[in-house]
Amino acid sequence: MSFEYRGIRISLRMGNIVDEDVDAIVNPANSLMIMGGGVAGAIKRFGGKEIEREALKYAPVPVGGAVATSAGRLRARYVIHAPTMEKPAEKTTLEAVRKAVAAALRIVAELNLGRIAFPGMGTGVGGLAVYEAVKAMAETVKEALDSGYKLKEVVFVAYTPSDIEEFRRALTDVFCREV
Repeated sequence: MSFEYRGIRISLRMGNIVDEDVDAIVNPANSLMIMGGGVAGAIKRFGGKEIEREALKYAPVPVGGAVATSAGRLRARYVIHAPTMEKPAEKTTLEAVRKAVAAALRIVAELNLGRIAFPGMGTGVGGLAVYEAVKAMAETVKEALDSGYKLKEVVFVAYTPSDIEEFRRALTDVFCREV
């Protein structure tokens, strides 16, 4: 599924975010930059431990902040580490997800990148419902695009078949329906 909003492609894919060929992928990190399980663990496993070593140099990064590192062996050029929680495996909030997405988009603007991929932020150990988290993410992306952020493509990556419908519904509700 893909469509355009303000001339920017919004795409939905199913798979592993580590396989995305974009300028940057987002890691829903913890403030300590410890890359244990979930998305962070996959990034470290496929991209290399050097990604975590580089991220640890910036720790602690508060929720609402973000840092970019190299992407190691991944296809992406950068990993943007945007904390959704302070400590590893904590529950998170929709507000923290919004702050993390906004922080990731600020890094994209600073680095003048065109294509970014987001996994479900806060949907794993963070404990948030997929639809609610993705809707908060999409609303934050929409606000950034409405305020003038220039991107070529924003990719939302659902990891499981059961998540893809929730992603689709949230993206449609935010980008395709007038309130």
